[in-house]
Amino acid sequence: MKKRILLSLLGLLLVIGLLAGIKGLQIFKMVGAKNSFTPPPETVTTAQARPESWETTLPAVGSLEAVQGVTVAAELPGKVTRLEFTPSALIQAGSLLLQQDISSEEAQLQAAEAAAALAKVNFERVSILIKTNAVSQAVYDEGEANYKQAVAQADTIRATIAKKTIRAPFSGRLGIRLVNLGQILKEGDAIVSLQAMDPIFVNFMLPQQELARIQPGFPVRITSDVLPGRTVTGKITAINPQADNATRNVQVQATAANKGEHLRPGMFAKVAVVLPARNQVLALPATAILPAPYGDSVFVIEKHKDEKTGKSGLVVRQQFVRLGEKRGDFVAITSGLDPGATVVSSGVFKLRNGQGVVVDNTLNPKFNLNPKPDNS
Repeated sequence: MKKRILLSLLGLLLVIGLLAGIKGLQIFKMVGAKNSFTPPPETVTTAQARPESWETTLPAVGSLEAVQGVTVAAELPGKVTRLEFTPSALIQAGSLLLQQDISSEEAQLQAAEAAAALAKVNFERVSILIKTNAVSQAVYDEGEANYKQAVAQADTIRATIAKKTIRAPFSGRLGIRLVNLGQILKEGDAIVSLQAMDPIFVNFMLPQQELARIQPGFPVRITSDVLPGRTVTGKITAINPQADNATRNVQVQATAANKGEHLRPGMFAKVAVVLPARNQVLALPATAILPAPYGDSVFVIEKHKDEKTGKSGLVVRQQFVRLGEKRGDFVAITSGLDPGATVVSSGVFKLRNGQGVVVDNTLNPKFNLNPKPDNS
């Protein structure tokens, strides 16, 4: 009985040992396969680091202003008797806008003109008599003074009539009417806005350190939300001789054509001053950059021959670079990369140093220095 139990235990231990050995061999085989496993090559797109000449611009935010703009207002109190303009219409300089009541001034002018005519006749008569010494010099002087005073009185009334006959001071486009027929205007009451908008001014600020790089005549590019996809060109026409004490910025004024009058005074606009000097840069698509807290890098594609199999393939080498200016879909590389180097242009986040890759540029996105997204 004891012998039979002992044989059973030995058989059980033998089975357990056999199973443990088989399992151990499987584990060692899996570990060996893991150590020798080579991940399949990753499909990537590529781009070449190419030297380019980028124009140098100074960006700024500007505000549009009319070359001539004013709110026409009443100079003297009076009642509105005629309105001679249409809101939002183009009008020429000197065109009648509004007429105030001048009935009393016209009556006074008739009396003043009659008095001036009489004073003129009396003065001419005295001028003849003094030649024969028929009147004294005092009578002659008095006649001359009376004549000049009468003429001045008539001119004063004419000036009052002219001030109540309100005309456009310059050519431009009118705004919304602010008065009504029969309204009693006080001195300084607004009548209508008048703006000359072609050409138009663009005022913007630049830091004081950029002042040495600009001068009147330099071209500028103006973009605005009211002209989507379009750029208006102009040139610098004035630079303020004084910097702002708080910001140390200098105000610059550019003038641009505005034939369609799409740009209106008070609007916001983006301005880029084009400088004559151009920058020589090494450009790469911005998607080729792998950002990291310890430094930006790219993956350079190199040929590699496997020592075991003797087969040649492509692998990536992580290369740290220093970035410069960004423009559109591209970024300038200031150091760390040679011209002509081929780098991975998309999907860099899934790569590691030394990994095999396969190039398929049929999926390569299009990169542009001046991208215009459809949803912008």
